[in-house]
Amino acid sequence: MDLGNRTDSDWLDRIGRIEPLEDAAFDAALVAQMQSQAARARERVIKFSTPTFKEYDTAEVKGCGKNSFPAFSVTGGACALDCDHCQAKILEPMLPALRPEDLDRQVRELVRTQGLQGFLLSGGSNRRNEIRYERFYPVIEALKRDFPGLKIAIHTALTDETGAKRMEAAGVDTAMMDVIGHQDTISQVYHLDRPVEDFEATLAALTATRMEISPHIVIGLHYGRILGEARALEMVARYPVKALVLVVIMPFYARPGTFVTPDTGDVGRIFLEARGVLGDRDVLLGCARPGGMHKRVIDAYAVMAGLDGIAFPAEGALGVAAVTGRRWHQEHACCSIKVGGKLPGLTGAKGCA
Repeated sequence: MDLGNRTDSDWLDRIGRIEPLEDAAFDAALVAQMQSQAARARERVIKFSTPTFKEYDTAEVKGCGKNSFPAFSVTGGACALDCDHCQAKILEPMLPALRPEDLDRQVRELVRTQGLQGFLLSGGSNRRNEIRYERFYPVIEALKRDFPGLKIAIHTALTDETGAKRMEAAGVDTAMMDVIGHQDTISQVYHLDRPVEDFEATLAALTATRMEISPHIVIGLHYGRILGEARALEMVARYPVKALVLVVIMPFYARPGTFVTPDTGDVGRIFLEARGVLGDRDVLLGCARPGGMHKRVIDAYAVMAGLDGIAFPAEGALGVAAVTGRRWHQEHACCSIKVGGKLPGLTGAKGCA
């Protein structure tokens, strides 16, 4: 297929002919703006990530039957903050590892039986939005010693320079943290008595290490409203992060009536703004986002805006990649972390190695 000759036609018309997107409502002006920057987007190969901490299967992209990149929670389903947007429900699908020996045993068994490539370490926060990982670091050190190729990502929550250095010394490859740009969101949604500046201080401490840092911004975190995302983008842009991960608030986890679903056009405009602010650094669309047609539309916007990766892509995303002339590959790992060698820039999927 000669993509080069076809991408000059109108994207909106052609995307409307993709079967999963036939009934989708797109912002015509936004699509036109994204198409005007098509050359920049086409230069970037898009990664479709299918980490194995949840089942996934579409007509276009298949998941991996092996548990090659699971997520562990060091607190099980418990979290002291009980934020309005999550209520600890995001922890529920994770594998519990309440004791260091639990983590060690499960990881070694998965290496032996499932060809484990790496894992995400997470957990619930205390009242200061900190996660106590200290007793797990000796296990990480031993695992990295015995399996040097194992990739380990960690949700840091808030930390300081000492905490960041300890993560680095243990062998953590990729560190992730939420960046919040408005004080009202911190106090009202997170129930947290800490300033915006503490989130930037954590970002500064993490980027002072050799770890790859992939901060997250939750679009619509303030009860579905767009509030503070622009400031969060400005903070991220000031530091040498490996990638920015954008996710979209999921009212499904919140108490009924407290959140609205952000408008897809507003989400798409933030994608485009992030692409411009972050320059050549990776901008990724992470796992958390609403489902259904909303997901199909924002995933299409992510492809059109030139984002570098999408976790668990919706039906239609590959069709949009074809319309926009973007090459893609697939990895069965967290979108923030690379496993194995870099694939050639050719369309195709990476198997469950």
